[in-house]
Order: sequence, then structure tokens, then C-alpha cells
Amino acid sequence: MNLIFYLLAIITGLITGGLTSLIGASGVMVIVPVLTMLFHVETHTAIGTSLFVDVIASATVSYTYYRNGNVALKSGIWIAVSSIAGAQLGSLFASQIHEGPLSMLFGAILVLSGIMMFIKANSKKQNDKEQPNRKIRFAKGWQQIVSSIVIGIGIGIISGMIGAGGGGMILITLIVVLAYPMHKAIGTSTLIMAMTALSSTIGYAYRGNLNLQLGCILSVGAIIGGIIGGRYANKVNEKTLSKIVSIFFVCLGIVMTILEMV
Repeated sequence: MNLIFYLLAIITGLITGGLTSLIGASGVMVIVPVLTMLFHVETHTAIGTSLFVDVIASATVSYTYYRNGNVALKSGIWIAVSSIAGAQLGSLFASQIHEGPLSMLFGAILVLSGIMMFIKANSKKQNDKEQPNRKIRFAKGWQQIVSSIVIGIGIGIISGMIGAGGGGMILITLIVVLAYPMHKAIGTSTLIMAMTALSSTIGYAYRGNLNLQLGCILSVGAIIGGIIGGRYANKVNEKTLSKIVSIFFVCLGIVMTILEMV
């Protein structure tokens, strides 16, 4: 591996850590296309490696938010535990899918996520102080627990299949269902995401789909990006950032799908 290879990997990690800290979503949606298109890494290995980086990036970001008092795992523990189990199922399903369809599935998920993020950014009319009024009401505590478990399993399965820690879905769940304020939702979702990604990573590593050397290089950039992004997260215009990232995701997804079809 030459110098350019190392620099490109570190820059990719920087972007990943930055995205994770600023929008509370998994930055591996950047890593997988880069690994498959530029580094020519097999799709299953690219997903496994991206999940490894996601563990490092998410843990770094969650610690940054924790230092600012913006992590509250207690009420989200059911999502975390069930998502770990779901992640194992997802990684098992992915191992049964051929590389071509898996790449196209990832591209489709990428495009769909970008579109949904863009729509959300344009339709957001209420600020963070108004968000608690929109939370789902549960008649009994056990109903919230059951709902959290079901949501967690679904998040975990998707995480294991496409190589994303499910941060975006966890974030929405914490805001809408549990009525977390935005900063606390991001901090908590990244901690849960680290746990989910770790479970998925173990599943991929067990099947030999993990490039540990490349993952460590990417993680160097992810740590730096996570620390810097977390420090300046409160200064970023969330709506503008969401639009930029959503367009970026859609473009990556389209390119990745087209290349696989050619």
C-alpha cells in the first residue's frame, strides 16, 4: 500500500467520523461505496470493514457527547439490546446473498435514505422545543418496551445486511417515540449504534469478511473526524447539512447501482 492509499483511507475515515458526529447517522454509507469502487474490495468484506469503522467512529462520537451530558442510554437500552440480536440475523442473511444483488440492495437503500432525509429536511417546521409534543403516547410502560424491542430488532437486521449501524433510524426513534431533545438523541443513538455495529462486525469477522488492516487505517481518520465534528456540532445548520448529505447519499447510491449493472 502506497502513500496515496493511506491518505485516501484516512480522508474517508475523517468524512465518516464527521458525518456521524454531525447528523447522528452511520457514516459507513460513505465507506462501503469507496471501498468497493476505489479500493476494489469485495462487497461483503467492504460491509464488514465499514462496520468495524462504525464501531470506532460511533464510540468516539458518543464519548464526546457524553462529556457534554448528552447521553441517556437507560430509556433506550431495550433498543440497544434487541438491535444486537437483530444485527446477527442481518449479517447471516447477507452471507446468503450474492455480491451483485447485495451491492444493488445497498445502493437502493442509499438512495431511499437520501430521499427520506431530504424530504424530512424540507418538511421540518417545528424546532427541537416542540418535538416532545409529537411523541407517541403509550397507555402502559410494557407497550413502550415491546415497541422498542421490535424497532431494535428491525434496526439490527438492516444494520447487519447493509453495513450501517442504524443511527438514522435510532435517532428518529429516540426523538419521536422517546421524545429526546436533539443533542441527547444524537449522543445516545451513536452509543447504541456502536453496540449494534459491534455485533454485526463480529458476525462478518467470523465469516472472514473483515479487512482489519484497512479498517484500522480508516478508523484513524474516523476518530479525528468524530472528535472535531462533535466539538462543532452545535454550530452546524442541521437543515442545510441534511440537504447536502441527502444529495450526496443519493448520488453515491445511483453511481454504485449503475456500476453494478454495467
